Amino acid sequence: MATVLPLHANTNSTGSASTSTSLRQSTSSFPSSGDRSTAQSFLTRSADPSTHRSQPSNASNDSHRSSLSNGPLTMAAHRPPQRRVQKPIKSRYPADSMEKHVEYILVASFDIDRGSVMEHQYPGPVGGDEVMLAELMLPDQTHLRSQDWTIFFLHKDAEAEEEGFEGKRRKRRTRGEGQAEGGAQRDDEGEEDWDSDDEQDSMDGPPLVYVLNLVNTKTDHTVKRGAVVKAMAICTRHSFLHIYKPLLLLALEQYFAHPQVETLANLYNAVNGMDLSLMPRLNFYEQFILQASGAKDLFIEKFEAIIAQRVAENGSETGSQGSMSPALQQHPSRSRFGLPRDTHEFESVVHYAHVPVPIKIPVALSAETVGDFSLIKLITTFSTPHSTSPVPFTPTHPHLTTSGPNTHPIIVLLNALLTQKRVIFLGHNLPSSEVAEAVLAACALASGGMLQGFTRHAFPYTDLTKIDDLLKVPGFIAGVTNPAFGHKTEWWDVLCDISTGRMRISNKIETGPPTEGVTYFQQNPMAPSTMSASAGIVAIAAVGHSLSAGLGGNAIPTGSLSGDPTGDAAFMTSILTAINERHGENAIRTKFRLWIAKFTRLASAFEELVYGASALLIHDPSLTSPKAPLSPDSPDPAATPASDLPPEVLGHGYVWLSNQHRHAELAANATRIEGWRNTRSYYNFVQDLTTYYTHRPVKALDLQHLHDKLAKLRLGPDVSANIYLAICAAVQTEQEINQLLATIASGSWDARQGSAGMGQGLFYLALGLFHPRKGVREAVAGLLGRIREHEAGRHFWGALGRFAKVAWERAEMGIQRGENREV
Repeated sequence: MATVLPLHANTNSTGSASTSTSLRQSTSSFPSSGDRSTAQSFLTRSADPSTHRSQPSNASNDSHRSSLSNGPLTMAAHRPPQRRVQKPIKSRYPADSMEKHVEYILVASFDIDRGSVMEHQYPGPVGGDEVMLAELMLPDQTHLRSQDWTIFFLHKDAEAEEEGFEGKRRKRRTRGEGQAEGGAQRDDEGEEDWDSDDEQDSMDGPPLVYVLNLVNTKTDHTVKRGAVVKAMAICTRHSFLHIYKPLLLLALEQYFAHPQVETLANLYNAVNGMDLSLMPRLNFYEQFILQASGAKDLFIEKFEAIIAQRVAENGSETGSQGSMSPALQQHPSRSRFGLPRDTHEFESVVHYAHVPVPIKIPVALSAETVGDFSLIKLITTFSTPHSTSPVPFTPTHPHLTTSGPNTHPIIVLLNALLTQKRVIFLGHNLPSSEVAEAVLAACALASGGMLQGFTRHAFPYTDLTKIDDLLKVPGFIAGVTNPAFGHKTEWWDVLCDISTGRMRISNKIETGPPTEGVTYFQQNPMAPSTMSASAGIVAIAAVGHSLSAGLGGNAIPTGSLSGDPTGDAAFMTSILTAINERHGENAIRTKFRLWIAKFTRLASAFEELVYGASALLIHDPSLTSPKAPLSPDSPDPAATPASDLPPEVLGHGYVWLSNQHRHAELAANATRIEGWRNTRSYYNFVQDLTTYYTHRPVKALDLQHLHDKLAKLRLGPDVSANIYLAICAAVQTEQEINQLLATIASGSWDARQGSAGMGQGLFYLALGLFHPRKGVREAVAGLLGRIREHEAGRHFWGALGRFAKVAWERAEMGIQRGENREV
């Protein structure tokens, strides 16, 4: 059941409530507010489950003092976490699952009289137009190359399977509502079961069928054309379809030698016999942490546990745990038999044609990431010509050229994808694999692993025969090799020519009327003060920040920032610097993921400022009007309503140095935010946020907001004490620590701070060890102790500086001495 978010006051970077003028009611729908009991009990871990929800306090808002070291909030923060019995580790692909790794294997060939012909479909016909399918498998000019790869997607059995997928979604929603109703009991079992793939079935329908296709041309003077052209394709639901490339190479050679259906059957049985049952299933936060980290043994404990479960199940046949040495039973991490060398990839073997083919499957999967592509290759393709001989964009477009005619081409591409423009990648005289990889890279670029709706409307390879169907798809992303597409400007909005490395904006692109958001900033150019946008940028640079803060960008003040209100130029500079310094593909993907994360938070603040409420923010209205902070005289936290917390704790959203800086950056990004608000990816993201909030362990606080305050603002001892104590009190269980670590990874990551990919990591939390108040130091020490014992947190702890570790040891010694005196 959905409710409409009522109008509420905005919260600035310092956490204080401020009323905005000319705000209008939002008509966006939100999930039920039945989770309030969970949100308002984030300090009530030891409370009686039967305790009813407290009513908001009527205390005055005159004095906001932090809790003293002996206050009840401090005691709550130091309660040891209540550990529960370890649940069995679930497999991502259980051995007894009925789902096949590969659903179909196809073979097509080119006949000089009949054209493209489908020869075999195993184990049965895929359905649909066989001629069109064969044409997709045999791209244009394929006879000019000995080998080529293509990728395309099938929307197979959408109507037949929609009912089944809808049933799964209803079941998950029911389960999520049940977890939300019982959230006050602090049981995080449901969150542990939540996988980001559980909600990959977007509002557009069931998952796609991904098709990896290999085309080979062999010279044969006995045939009319002088060559034999055949293609073999694998159809799978797995987005990591690139792992099948070695198998396709072997299988197509086998098929040339033995063109029989048995060859397809052997391949089908071999790939579906691949054992992935020892790959653990990671939840949303664990996948995010793994992607943000370069540690090769991260979550190795899960691999050890699932192997131990398998050994226990096999019993005496394979050797029970009793046959293991006592040392290995006490310290399973010392046993490395069968463990992956890198936990980012699960290694398996497929035996085909008497050849053991090693396979590596990514453990953490991102949304909209299909196949094996390179963002670095895409960026350098269009950045090199722009940097050597820049050509201004003509015409310009408010959604695309957000930094004027000289906007970087990658930013133009990113804006085009976010605002759902028609994008075509043209690769004249290039293999179709080149344009297909560019399309897949572009989808991942705009998604950032967060936004969805790109791959479902992407066509990695298409041709002129399908142009009528292509033009019916709004906001498509297509790859072509025919130069005729470049001359038809009415077919596309942005053309990316891979051959030349240049981008063009169509002179027939539509420009909509000014929106409310753009009009708002045009009518209030200097609001909320007389400080201009450029002056705001200079002020940020003067204190050592950049608008790309948190994106791995350069934090050293530069003169170029004064002419870069959006921060895009600084961001692209950091990207190109990272590429030149060989930071690697994962580092570049992480930077764009953080850019997208920041963009969504800017969009949320934009909607709040202009429209009064945001569909990108799910926040309990009762938490937006704090009455009074906790004080040394406050009652036990179990009886303290969350609405009585200090305003700096209840803030939400992106953090700026001041309202002036907020206005300057939102004004600079207004056009592309408004362009994004009516797209598929926007509505999918709103839907995903609903699910995210339902499964989020810490609902009452915006941990990202609080951590950003500690990282960006100069806070007084009282304000910082309240923030530290609130975080320490809220983060107790394993899943809450996962959420905090994911927040740290997404908010403070910097490629310059080490190969672990965690950047400054726990640095800003560890600063609480030097707080002037003893209670804060002890609370932070307790939190860091819990993180230190966490399976992922130990890696963050290992990246912490020695100075902070010594401070933690001193705080722990002080706590122990105090406990001994009490005894």
